Amino acid sequence: MSAVTIALEPAAGRDIAALVELEEILFPGDSPWTAAMFAGELAAGYHYVVHRDVDGVVDGYAGLALLGDEAEVHTIGVRPSAQGAGLGRALLRDLLAHAGPRRVLLEVRTDNAPAIALYESEGFVILGVRRRYYQPSGADAYTMARPAGAAA
Repeated sequence: MSAVTIALEPAAGRDIAALVELEEILFPGDSPWTAAMFAGELAAGYHYVVHRDVDGVVDGYAGLALLGDEAEVHTIGVRPSAQGAGLGRALLRDLLAHAGPRRVLLEVRTDNAPAIALYESEGFVILGVRRRYYQPSGADAYTMARPAGAAA
């Protein structure tokens, strides 16, 4: 049985409306990112990728900032209808490959068990809790890290 390849492509300005739409679906109670926020991320040159479904609609996205000898996952999102098929893992692995040997940090809601399990399966460990990190819901977040030098 052969592995399925999930094709990702660089995010572009034309994708911003779709990214905002997905943010509003995925994070309605926690200040979804705005068009200006995504435009700023792309203008800063951060590594952003998208996945398109068979109809060309963006159904997944991810972004990473390289900060010296560390990297920070800024966002990963997968349309609910596309979850559970490996797209989130493909997006994360793309970010990790781009980060190379750097230590990679991220925040994740403490109640997001599927995401936490994904991150742990890719070598991330919980460093601590950020109380009331997500606003306006007040949800807590774990800060997680993949150690420097970990294989991508």
